[in-house]
Amino acid sequence: MMAARVCKNGVVVASWTRQFSSKRTNDLRSVVAPRRTRTMVNVQTQALSVGDKLPSDVTLNYFDGEGNMQEITVGDLTKGKKVVMFAVPGAFTPTCSLKHLPGFIERADELKGKGVDTIACISVNDAFVMDAWGKSVGADGKVLMLADGSAVFAKAIGAELDLNDKGLGMRSRRYAMLVDDSVVKVLNMEEGGAFTVSSADDILNAL
Repeated sequence: MMAARVCKNGVVVASWTRQFSSKRTNDLRSVVAPRRTRTMVNVQTQALSVGDKLPSDVTLNYFDGEGNMQEITVGDLTKGKKVVMFAVPGAFTPTCSLKHLPGFIERADELKGKGVDTIACISVNDAFVMDAWGKSVGADGKVLMLADGSAVFAKAIGAELDLNDKGLGMRSRRYAMLVDDSVVKVLNMEEGGAFTVSSADDILNAL
């Protein structure tokens, strides 16, 4: 409550009393009162497992045969199809360029002969880099080069790889998996960027 008077030459000419509402009083208290410290909870993404269904709404990018950038959801890529998906930590990097991607290019006909509809290479790079990399190693018509530019897919399946200490930002762990109608049937996930269980031969042996 606040009382006020207006005086003129020592004579009271007006006076009033104002009542503050409880809401405004509480608002004022909230401004000056110390704030409580909130506890932040770090939610970990659960890693993908055999039998899991892939997140269907994640979008990946690629260049088609006419040089036009396209986008495709994981759902459209895998629904009703048998797909081999393998990921690498980075385009043009030594192991990825000399062993991992070339192996799937060389074995593409054998994989498709065993019922595989699509072979897709995924990396946390932009579509321009993936297109140039694919052309440099002869992937056209054999391996679909998919860009997961912001690592959305890698994070969605728990395969993100933090390479900030090497100046490479957030990338994807190396892996290879066989997907049948959007469901993971075979999953060979490497530790970091190692290359021991995710080759084209490993997937062929699992078919």
